[in-house]
Amino acid sequence: MPRVTVYYTQNCPYCRMVKAYLDRRGVDYRAIDVGTDHEQARKMVELSGQYGVPVITVDDEVIVGFDAAKLDELFGGGAGEGPYDVLIVGAGPAGLTAAVYCSRKMLQTAIVSENIGGQALESWAIENYMGYRVVSGTDLMQKFEEQARSMQNIHLDLDRVQSLGREGEVFIAQTASGRTYLARSVILAQGKRRRKLGVEGEERYLGRGLSVCATCDGPLFRGKVVAVIGGGNSALQTAIEMSGIAREVHLVVRSAIKADPVYVERYEERKNIATYLDHTVTALHGNGVLTGVTIRENKSGEEKTIAVDGVFAEIGWIPNTDLLEGLVPLNDQKEVIIDINCTTGTPGIFAAGDVTNIRTKQVITAAGEGAKAALAAYTYLTR
Repeated sequence: MPRVTVYYTQNCPYCRMVKAYLDRRGVDYRAIDVGTDHEQARKMVELSGQYGVPVITVDDEVIVGFDAAKLDELFGGGAGEGPYDVLIVGAGPAGLTAAVYCSRKMLQTAIVSENIGGQALESWAIENYMGYRVVSGTDLMQKFEEQARSMQNIHLDLDRVQSLGREGEVFIAQTASGRTYLARSVILAQGKRRRKLGVEGEERYLGRGLSVCATCDGPLFRGKVVAVIGGGNSALQTAIEMSGIAREVHLVVRSAIKADPVYVERYEERKNIATYLDHTVTALHGNGVLTGVTIRENKSGEEKTIAVDGVFAEIGWIPNTDLLEGLVPLNDQKEVIIDINCTTGTPGIFAAGDVTNIRTKQVITAAGEGAKAALAAYTYLTR
């Protein structure tokens, strides 16, 4: 057996998925919490060049992030099966809820997703989901996952759908790891991905100071200086949480703060957050790792560089609909257009959650839409 080590932090959902993946395949591994062990964190950075988790070492090979395709290559993965009654693309609140409802209708269901939990995983605290006064996104999605895995007729595969088409009455999905899935109907629930800053140095410093998951990587910046980019709920929530971890937080807002009052009130109570309203990030700087960020005042054009150890970008999300061009109707925001029953313009394809054109993008509405999509698929299959 190879020597496997997983470097993780306690609140990182992707780290949890790596460990669950290895557990299911009976792979022995050593798990090291780099959020509390600073010497091991230093070693992880030396091995991988990354200030982000998870990092996995398999003998002398280093794997950055939860790379299901690479792990399948090393440890073996099951082949796609079918035909299924329903193929669900995505395992966030909408996809997992849809799977539970499909199972209750005795439909053979496959879920294919890069992760389990979607955008909700990155929420420090959810305070508007019924039944919980406050719950982290990781904990809530773990409850969703546990319920889905307890149901019959559900096959869950951690992979990425790269193409989706139709031959006759059967839909065909190809995944990044080379699997093929056949299904009589499809529910699209793949959510959104983070919007990029689009500035100099972004790709160079990704994972080397520029983080895409504050809940995962936040502990690595304890006692350091960080910047948070954005002015919405996610940005303020990240700034608030990081103010309790980092020594100093710089909040860069393109126009004005547009967060809910509950977050604004908490943000205003923090003494170590410096705020730059009406500013835009123009460049990231460093030498191997990130050391600074340049911002520009929008009206005057004046620029200044701030020395930081890390940057967390919270500037919005883009629908994961690249593979759907020509398959289902999309609006000008590249969201899937659905009707009140989660039906798309293509027979047999349904959609739910943040990938669609519904106005409200919340965990609770995504779950409700997932239930509606499953019931609509059941009606389609049994009519």
